[in-house]
Amino acid sequence: MDVGAVAAALKEARFDARQDARYEDLAEDVRGRAELAEWECTDELLAAAAPGTVYDLDAYDVIQAELAAEAAAAVTREAELREAARLAARADDLLALRELGTLEQTEPRDGDEAVRYELTRHAGGYV
Repeated sequence: MDVGAVAAALKEARFDARQDARYEDLAEDVRGRAELAEWECTDELLAAAAPGTVYDLDAYDVIQAELAAEAAAAVTREAELREAARLAARADDLLALRELGTLEQTEPRDGDEAVRYELTRHAGGYV
């Protein structure tokens, strides 16, 4: 990013901070203040640097660590969503079999406690 792009990002972060201050639930947003502080620091670094210096995200370890943490959190969220979908599908299957009157007994599987919870939530009881 060149000086102009950093200045534009700083302007946007300042605007977001002003908007956040208008709403009580956003006024305590730590991430927004941290982002603004980061852009201010970057702007100061580029202002003190030689003309033509650019801001390179790949050169900053802190940013790379944040990006890696965000990627790991996304992987974890995706795994949790897949597991929730699997449990919901099993509960739906068991509920459909129960409603058809063809479910007499099931073999326990991993996660059946959560499936029982889903059945109780959807069908009002577990048999």
